[in-house]
Amino acid sequence: MKARPVGSESRSSTPPRAQRLLAIYLNDHLAGAGSGVSLIRRMARAHRGTPAGPPLAELAEQIAEDRESLREIMTAFDVPAQWHRVVVGRLAEKAGRVKLNGRLVSRSPLSDVLELEAMRIGVEGKASLWQSLGILADTADHLDRAAIDRLLSRARHQAAVLEGLHVEAARRSITPAPTPGPAAARHDTGLSRRARWA
Repeated sequence: MKARPVGSESRSSTPPRAQRLLAIYLNDHLAGAGSGVSLIRRMARAHRGTPAGPPLAELAEQIAEDRESLREIMTAFDVPAQWHRVVVGRLAEKAGRVKLNGRLVSRSPLSDVLELEAMRIGVEGKASLWQSLGILADTADHLDRAAIDRLLSRARHQAAVLEGLHVEAARRSITPAPTPGPAAARHDTGLSRRARWA
């Protein structure tokens, strides 16, 4: 269910300096949220039909909803979205694809590990955002503290799901394969040994 942290009032009474800093802070997180939504959706598509597909698809839906909740909060505080920050964030996410997997076009075995690490960092940053807004909700009538707490709880759950997926991805990609036993080694051929090194 989508959380609705914004109450009935939609005008901000925040002092000008604090309002300016809040606008920068929220827009930075909005840019990060845009990058996160793009990445998690791509990961969900890449793993469609695999055991990781359903949890990634659910995460993609939740993370997109969280971005909408952030936009609602920005509206409540009269903070306009600075779309150039969002665009820069999306471009950075796309450029990071090459750095993450070491390949220009295809996915490498490291793609899953590094993308899950990036997503968890992003989700933990989002949890910190909700914590900060929870503090602000104590003095801002147009923020629902209970809804912010639900968003924080969901972010922590998302981080736990990502960690579980990360453990499995690391086990698949960077854990050495079991060494063949002596019997298997005796029946091995020179051709098969050369093929493994090819």
